[in-house]
Amino acid sequence: MELIYQGKKSVEEILELSKCSPDAYKIEKERNLFFFGDNFKALSVLLAQGLKGSIDLIYIDPPYNTNQVFTVSEGERSSTISRTKSSNTLIAYNDNFTLSNYLEFMRERLFLIRELLSDIGSLYVHIDSKMGHYLKLILDEVFGADNFINDISRIKSNPKNFSRRAYGNEKDIVLFYAKNHKKNIFNNVTEPLSEDDKIRMFNKVDGAGRRYNTVPVHAPGETVNGDTGREWKGMLPPKGRHWRVSPKELDELDAKNLIEWSKNGVPRIKKFADEHKGKKIQDVWTFKDPAYPIYPTEKNLQMLEMIIAQSSNQDSIVLDCFAGSGSTLKMAEKLGRQWIGVDISPVSLNVVQKNLEKIDFQLIKLD
Repeated sequence: MELIYQGKKSVEEILELSKCSPDAYKIEKERNLFFFGDNFKALSVLLAQGLKGSIDLIYIDPPYNTNQVFTVSEGERSSTISRTKSSNTLIAYNDNFTLSNYLEFMRERLFLIRELLSDIGSLYVHIDSKMGHYLKLILDEVFGADNFINDISRIKSNPKNFSRRAYGNEKDIVLFYAKNHKKNIFNNVTEPLSEDDKIRMFNKVDGAGRRYNTVPVHAPGETVNGDTGREWKGMLPPKGRHWRVSPKELDELDAKNLIEWSKNGVPRIKKFADEHKGKKIQDVWTFKDPAYPIYPTEKNLQMLEMIIAQSSNQDSIVLDCFAGSGSTLKMAEKLGRQWIGVDISPVSLNVVQKNLEKIDFQLIKLD
């Protein structure tokens, strides 16, 4: 299935447009890079420089086609959104396309993104529900529907109480794709338990004040030959089950008072809240954006840090080709990843240089 609209190019036309001389720009591949200019050209330069298939994680927060002008007030930290430019504001970017122009603008860049992603790479596209459903079809076309991983709802703000005849809007979405869905980096980063989680999940407290619960000493499945099917303290595992660990290890747990015995002599292993490795992150996130952003549409730092930790490794390159405030780059630097950023906005360049002033990177200004 694919969207048909006016002005849609073939893949061959897009790749032909992306061709450029490898000598057009001198980039230092081992350094962090920031391209100031059009991101189609920046992505083309990266391909020409031999970075095809070398980037493990790409996060983008592109324009949402809101038909608005995003501005930053001069001399102030806060940013505003307006349909017109006033005397004391700088335009960060215009977000004003026809629908067909917007879809092709994104589609062209997504094909180049696909070329740059490694075989273990992932793409996160941050978008609103107005454009997200169109982009989902474009992404399925570019990456293949099999490589769609998640549609994530992100709580972005406090509940709204506007008078418009609609439900309040406190979320946006993140579309998560892989270059190859069976190979992409996914580090199983977990979310710490909340205090409510600890109380609910670990309803017992020992003499030292530690919260715990208990689990059976046996697990499903019989062991025909092996320690976990042998007798322990005069007992065999129940029919169809086996000991979770060997009888020797059960003795060690019991000696450390890590097995709780019921009045009827039934043993259970103690599990402590303070040793829990965290819960799996689900597809509804609560990461609220800054109340006083330094750049319009600036995103939550903790969300970006989690994405980078989840879908990249220490030796990975992270790319954000709609860099905005440079928050993705900042978090990639914090986690020790090499990064590449791109933005066409002079306001973005100014904010990125301030945000990353103590970080080494090569600035490439595109013609």
